[in-house]
Amino acid sequence: MSVLSIFLVSLGFTVAFGWTALKLFPKLGLMDRPERYGHARASIPYPGGVASFFAFLASVLSFLPVFEGQAILVSVLAGASLLAFTCFWDDRRGLPAWFRLLIQITVAVFLVIGGIGISSITNPFGDPLVLDSINIPFSLGDFAFTLTLFADLLTILWVVAMINAFNWIDGIPGMANASAAVSSFILLLLRMRPDFHYVDQTLAITLSAIILGLSLGFLIFDFPKPRMLMGDTGSMLLGFLLATTALISGGKIATTVLVLGFPILDFAAVIGRRLLKWQSPFKGDLWHFHHRLLKAGLSERQVVILFAGTGAVFGTLSLLLHTEGKVLAFAAIALVMFLLLVLLYWKK
Repeated sequence: MSVLSIFLVSLGFTVAFGWTALKLFPKLGLMDRPERYGHARASIPYPGGVASFFAFLASVLSFLPVFEGQAILVSVLAGASLLAFTCFWDDRRGLPAWFRLLIQITVAVFLVIGGIGISSITNPFGDPLVLDSINIPFSLGDFAFTLTLFADLLTILWVVAMINAFNWIDGIPGMANASAAVSSFILLLLRMRPDFHYVDQTLAITLSAIILGLSLGFLIFDFPKPRMLMGDTGSMLLGFLLATTALISGGKIATTVLVLGFPILDFAAVIGRRLLKWQSPFKGDLWHFHHRLLKAGLSERQVVILFAGTGAVFGTLSLLLHTEGKVLAFAAIALVMFLLLVLLYWKK
């Protein structure tokens, strides 16, 4: 089966489920409440991320032979299902931040148990940093597992960070899907390069193509004018799937970080700011980078294009650069973001 067929099937499922949600949700009362956020517009279907979740399941089942013998599939499906169910409940009823964080850690643990992890980090200045030096075996009945301390902890941190980074950039309709589309496309191109075939890339290529279909398919509904909001159900699912795809088949975390430079740096900056103010790191505010850009006079469409365009530029660089170059490129993103924030603060 071709990459194009995987992408088109995922795209088709997303559009089909999305169109169904668009027609069905109003009858079920699954609508957003714009007055809560000061928006003067009519209610629209919410959370449309349910469509993305079912499209993901349908796509995986359609290409099940690709995943045959892949033990991690159970972990990915279990994590995606638990996350989607929890986020749907949160979108409709609301859940405390600590419980959402607990679920995010749990789905990350699912991946670790399934054998997905970061065993080493490439060091541009010397030998790789090995993370699997401390192993702690334990068992519970017939279940046996070896905890690789530093590797597993970093894996959990990575997954939780990606889930929240995507959730936070979903403050503007279309942002999460546009960023996911660019990221998955860059990862897809990277995995298809012949020099990466020292490790079987079939699973990573398949997941990248599915994510590309999911994100572009939903963009039809939330950009440039939103007809449906994906909610945490969709944004956190995208973050989880991209975090997973970046880890498997050799791992491409550096590339993912480079493509998603703005969202990841925004996540780190907001967390740091809240902690310095002795606030909960998961208490919402309007200090995200995209909020500052909106206050500076940019339209929502312009902000989405800026984020996606920046990701595309640095993603293209990631295809051409080695590790040392990627470090410099990420430093350049950080500098650009810092200068923009200074300019925005000065204009204020």
